[in-house]
Amino acid sequence: MQIANPVKDKLKRGDVVLGVFIGIPSPELVEIFALGGFDFAFLDGEHGRISPDSAYEMILAAEANGIEAMARVGQNDKQVILKFLDLGVSGVMIPQTTTTDDAKRALDAMRYYPRGGRGLAGGRTFAYGVREPMAELVPKINDRIVSMIQFEHIDSLPHLEAMLTLPELDVLFVGPTDLAQSMGHAGHPDHPEVVAVIQRVCDAAKGSGKALGTVANGVEAHKKKIDQGFQMIVSNTAGLLLESTRALTSGIKR
Repeated sequence: MQIANPVKDKLKRGDVVLGVFIGIPSPELVEIFALGGFDFAFLDGEHGRISPDSAYEMILAAEANGIEAMARVGQNDKQVILKFLDLGVSGVMIPQTTTTDDAKRALDAMRYYPRGGRGLAGGRTFAYGVREPMAELVPKINDRIVSMIQFEHIDSLPHLEAMLTLPELDVLFVGPTDLAQSMGHAGHPDHPEVVAVIQRVCDAAKGSGKALGTVANGVEAHKKKIDQGFQMIVSNTAGLLLESTRALTSGIKR
């Protein structure tokens, strides 16, 4: 496991980073997307079948191919988050962090004291004790992690400004599909009311020092999100595979 995290460095510089949600336990998919030029693989433990057991080989595949492995963990639970972190993921995102207290609980689980309450033990995180002393590695590992929470419910709006002041937050990730559902527009993330709330998030984040993330499929959608102020754009495996598959099958006469 490397201590450096190029994705976090790029976010701090204001650059755009591209990733892909992978919900299928497959190190081969990680390798393919790495070769395709993505900056990171997002192992999806919320909507996908990724568990700590299946994540391990995917993390190894990411490390071997020079991209970061991050995890969306389905539970805002300290011990579940810890299992993914101790395997070596360099970023964690927690969904459904509706309130500021939800966000604080998630962020606290991602870093060691004094910046959080992550459980501390040896193992893979500390190269099994053969590198630097634990006391020297703790602050470096704290700095390495990209800490992310999801803004995906309309009830989060009153907490938006407070969330953006949380010192340990790196990325506020907007989930338009669940946000739309919470506003009574299930399946319509492009509804004008949803778009207006997302713009409010973008406006509030300006000058906060926090990066914004969201999902997009296709080049034009990515460009639109970047113009709106998003730095972290994530595609999904199914969308990418279907786009290329349909381009092939629809272009051939049978």
